[in-house]
Amino acid sequence: MPYIELPVGVPGIRGPMVFSPETARPLNELVNVLLQANAHHPDSTLSEGERELIATYVSAKNDCFYCQTIHGAVASHHLGDEDWSLVRSVKDDYLNAAVSSKLKALLTVAGSVQQGGKNVTAEQIDLARTEGATDRDIHDTVLIAAAFCMFNRYVDGLATVAPVNNPDFYRNRAAIISTNGYAATDIT
Repeated sequence: MPYIELPVGVPGIRGPMVFSPETARPLNELVNVLLQANAHHPDSTLSEGERELIATYVSAKNDCFYCQTIHGAVASHHLGDEDWSLVRSVKDDYLNAAVSSKLKALLTVAGSVQQGGKNVTAEQIDLARTEGATDRDIHDTVLIAAAFCMFNRYVDGLATVAPVNNPDFYRNRAAIISTNGYAATDIT
């Protein structure tokens, strides 16, 4: 049960966003800029699916059920991972997942950010560059990881509710998000 009175039937971060539309607007703008690669980052080599995987991985490390599930569903949608096996493998053991060595290096950076920004090392950044990451990719990985620590704490700090054992809910939302982006006014 949420700690504050949130709209019934509006799960995860969407409940607090309906509660506080004035903060929802800039938060949604941020997540759209961070996760919609083609629209905002023509100089980045990270795809939208890879950006969503970074958000998913950090959310899983933070044990935020709603965020790891919705962003995992969006990543799966972008990557054609219909059974979510790739997303599960990234959350469970990204170093052995079927993702590029560049993404593995960036996930290492993201995991360090999740623990604390000062945990990122020059060696991790050098490895990411060696594996083909650009400065934009490194910047965006750090910012995605940092932002999702905030988003995860927002969702769980208010004890929002999330559909459990309902993958169709997340698949349907993923299709909407993949088409329309993250919208503060979309509460369906």
